[in-house]
Amino acid sequence: MLEESLLHHPPRTASDHFARGVTKLLRFCADAFFAKRYGHRAIVLETVAAVPGMVGAMVTHLHSLRRMVNDDGWIRTLMEEAENERMHLMTFIEVAKPTALERWLILFAQWVFYLGFFLLYLVSRRTAHRLVGYFEEEAVVSYTQYLAEIDAGRSHNGPAPEIAKHYWKLKEDATLRDVLLVVRADEAHHRDINHGFASALAGEPARAEPPAPYPDHADPGR
Repeated sequence: MLEESLLHHPPRTASDHFARGVTKLLRFCADAFFAKRYGHRAIVLETVAAVPGMVGAMVTHLHSLRRMVNDDGWIRTLMEEAENERMHLMTFIEVAKPTALERWLILFAQWVFYLGFFLLYLVSRRTAHRLVGYFEEEAVVSYTQYLAEIDAGRSHNGPAPEIAKHYWKLKEDATLRDVLLVVRADEAHHRDINHGFASALAGEPARAEPPAPYPDHADPGR
């Protein structure tokens, strides 16, 4: 089985290259700021990662109402993505408490990214979804590196937070490593969904396998 981190959608169009370039720039900034503090990196990045699904769902909802056309299930898929990313954040807040500087960074990054992504989605939905697809590729790489740090004994593998055990229906003795595995699987799913959406909007055949049904997560409000 091909390692999750090796799956990649090669850029072919100018839109793809733009999305890939932005992703690489943001990845460089994250690496420079967080280095190997993967728990803190996850907190900041998951705050931003929950934005695209909500923006996409809102714009698609309004588009569906305005043009009186069916959304083909996109709204629900994008809303589920946003909720899933939010639960990633709720989990990692229990793993690594954000510092005051990181809280300010979250506030700044979320507003800047929200405004930028909203404008991008209005201009080019295809580019916006391709951008998220590349973001998710990098997320899979980051969580694969985090797993490697745990396996090498350089990062602590503590017990899984209660919220994670409830949401992903993990065993009572689940560890952080178990959480990272299911989070990485979520990110790989988002990657395939968004690359598929971008390809559909471009009139291209999807290059990834058809996405599996969304995992049957527990309702965190129960």
